[in-house]
Amino acid sequence: MPSQLVDGFGRRINYVRLSVTDRCDFRCVYCMAENMQFLPHSQVLTLEEIHDVAAAFTELGVERIRLTGGEPLVRRNVLSLIERLGQLPAELSLTTNGSQLHKMAGDLAAFGVDRLNISLDSLQQDRFRELTRTDRLQQVLDGIEAARSAGFKRIKLNTVVLKGRNDDEVINLIEFARRSELDISFIEEMPLGQITEHGRAESFCSSDELRERISDHFELSPSTERTGGPSRYYRLADSQTRVGFISPHSHNFCGDCNRVRVTVEGRLLLCLGNEHSVDLREVIRTYPDDPKRLQQAIIDSMAIKPEKHEFNLEEEPQILRFMNMTGG
Repeated sequence: MPSQLVDGFGRRINYVRLSVTDRCDFRCVYCMAENMQFLPHSQVLTLEEIHDVAAAFTELGVERIRLTGGEPLVRRNVLSLIERLGQLPAELSLTTNGSQLHKMAGDLAAFGVDRLNISLDSLQQDRFRELTRTDRLQQVLDGIEAARSAGFKRIKLNTVVLKGRNDDEVINLIEFARRSELDISFIEEMPLGQITEHGRAESFCSSDELRERISDHFELSPSTERTGGPSRYYRLADSQTRVGFISPHSHNFCGDCNRVRVTVEGRLLLCLGNEHSVDLREVIRTYPDDPKRLQQAIIDSMAIKPEKHEFNLEEEPQILRFMNMTGG
């Protein structure tokens, strides 16, 4: 079915990212505060409501669903939701910190998850502890191995690069991805939420700078391949590994944005870097047996999708919600 979701700038929306929880077993420094207050359960969509939202989007022609968090795999009974979502007519993928994959990777693949994105910001134990505020690097590495054995179509590592904190590991991370036959994307930090661990302007590391550094070690060939998200990929000359760059600051990717996000509260966010939103939870709970109302609310939301985000590292963040509320 062609997408029925077209915004005011002619962009077709065929990709939705669904947050299934704001909770996480890590406390990554660029994502949330160390001491977080999470949502009360009454404000969180039930698993059935999340399925209904996903079904509404597929009825409107959305072809890709990505589950996010927080950490989606810490949500109680999340596998029952994933099994049902795997039966919808859309590619199903999931972003995870990898902590639960050692015990869940097989079920995820069996229930229809096609692609995995696994966060990995450091291969050094002490640095991993500093960035995630946890001591579970080996657990994540074990989870990556479990995922490799589970039969997913594609697995990609995601690394948020912070100057002076992990930017010197970029080459080692590419080597790890090559050995493991995985893709990897390097991400410019997004200024969401008030953080105290580092100054965002000082820690900013642009994709252009990284490409130059990587090119001293590997031959990078530009690729036209896309996986539905904002990554711009390059091929390595001697490997099947793809190296991607997600560049919300240096190379704004808004012009061909095909995505919307739904928070676990049921807020339909039309842009990660803006607060334009629609309360789908209110629609679902007011009209629980009327899926057409939910679909119409989603269609109507296209009118307020903004043209682009505006990020300024020199200013205080304009978006006060942390990344764990939207899942990236």
